[in-house]
Amino acid sequence: MTDEAADEATGEPRYEPAPSVGKLFLWVLLFIVAAVVVVLGGIYFT
Repeated sequence: MTDEAADEATGEPRYEPAPSVGKLFLWVLLFIVAAVVVVLGGIYFT
């Protein structure tokens, strides 16, 4: 995902977040996606 796409989604001005913040956000996003996949998978396979 490019910076331009992220800015259009949030509507916030362009800025470079700290690398640690960006990595933390990616881990949180990955965790949320994994949780959604598990929930949807559990519903689908039952």
